[in-house]
Amino acid sequence: MPSRRLQETSLRYFLEVARTGSLTEAAARLNVSISAVSRQVATLEALVGTPLFERRPRGMVPSAAGELLAAHALRGALEAERVLSDIQALQGPLSGLVRIACSSGFANEFLPHAITTFRVQYPGVRFRLDATGPTQVSDAVLLGEADIGLTYSRAAVRGIRVEHRQPASVFAIMRPDHALARSRSVTLAQMHPFPIALGSPENTVRQLFDVGCSNRGLVFEPVLVSNRFEALANFVLHGGGLAITGEITVRDRLQRGELLAAEIREPGMRGRSVELQTLADRTLPEVVRTFLAFLREQLPAPEPAPPSVAGRP
Repeated sequence: MPSRRLQETSLRYFLEVARTGSLTEAAARLNVSISAVSRQVATLEALVGTPLFERRPRGMVPSAAGELLAAHALRGALEAERVLSDIQALQGPLSGLVRIACSSGFANEFLPHAITTFRVQYPGVRFRLDATGPTQVSDAVLLGEADIGLTYSRAAVRGIRVEHRQPASVFAIMRPDHALARSRSVTLAQMHPFPIALGSPENTVRQLFDVGCSNRGLVFEPVLVSNRFEALANFVLHGGGLAITGEITVRDRLQRGELLAAEIREPGMRGRSVELQTLADRTLPEVVRTFLAFLREQLPAPEPAPPSVAGRP
């Protein structure tokens, strides 16, 4: 089959079905009819001579042939986007769109702060920021829906290039008037007498905390469980007790003196890393490369350590 017969429209429609797993959702994203998407997929299947999807009750999953074609289509689409972006960059100051997927904690203050600071020098750059779960961040990068992923990772992901990695300890956060506020680090036993707010079980900080508690034979009864970090932070700020988080999530609050943080001194609490992720073997547009380099500089904790940890007696 001549490669020129793989028409752009057919590949674009096919790729959207592969991304969404649904003819209906793909049609909605493409703003075309479901029948139009179905016809294009059928055309491709006739050209390659094999099914590209497994039709299942809950959606469509690419077959082995479909995965190969999806990888080809994705890289072609991303390369076309890069060329157009770099052509625009030749015409004046750096501009274009940077798409970021991140774990929810990074979307609270760290990334908005970084984006605002970056735009002082590059006001023509625009951003799209999607906050989701750690696994979904890598999926967004793999599917070409995000140029950059910023997430907490506990294992390597095939097809992902790690542009930057750093260890991520778990911290207990508290108000400056809390009984543990003078401690640079704390144990789970020291935290146990105090009311605590925890993230939901799928949160990586919570998972490490639960493992640590199990190892120590301690049972915490949280007074608040939420999948929203702002709810946990405000619980602490209003005097409710302790919460747990990573340093980057609260870095700005620590620097402003609103909260204090103490590293939880237990085995396994560094069982995850912060990762900046991109798609392996992809040539990134200049605007993405520039922001990526900027993020690498912003991620490491300031030296000396954050004021809330190192600045206390």
